[in-house]
Amino acid sequence: MPKPLSLHFDPIARADEHWRERWGSVPSMAAITSVMRAQQILLGQVDAVLKPYGLTFARYEALVLLTFSRRGELPLSKIGERLMVHPTSVTNTVDRLERSGLVARRPNPDDGRGVLASITAKGRRVVEEATRDLMAMDFGLSSYDEDGCRAIFEVLRPLRVAAGDFAEEGGPAMPTGGAA
Repeated sequence: MPKPLSLHFDPIARADEHWRERWGSVPSMAAITSVMRAQQILLGQVDAVLKPYGLTFARYEALVLLTFSRRGELPLSKIGERLMVHPTSVTNTVDRLERSGLVARRPNPDDGRGVLASITAKGRRVVEEATRDLMAMDFGLSSYDEDGCRAIFEVLRPLRVAAGDFAEEGGPAMPTGGAA
């Protein structure tokens, strides 16, 4: 986990002041800088919890996705689509999971060129244990209550819609129950 900065001032607020003096008010600069810093903080905290399991957040997400599937397996192309990542990233992620014995690959009987990734019994154990630990630390969002987590989800939703992640009317609502 990264060492806290422990500064006596907010560097993003300070940069925003300098930005306003030089180029005028651009709230989006402070907003994106805050989002990027939050991502660094959260990823550091989550990765620290996942490291003992030999996982990164990307590998953890892939395992969770496989547990959500009916048969515990999905085509690599479907994994990439659902996790919104490039096919090369999926291949690298599945390679690592396979080397760790958490996933197995097999030809897709429905697609002669495709490959299925299947979660193993070891993978199921690891994802359950890692999930328990992540939930215990509220996925790094313990500074927020349930309403705060919902507000974060809602404020970022239009950005995801604008990026084409999903159509607004067809997008899932945030699940109820639980902070993160």
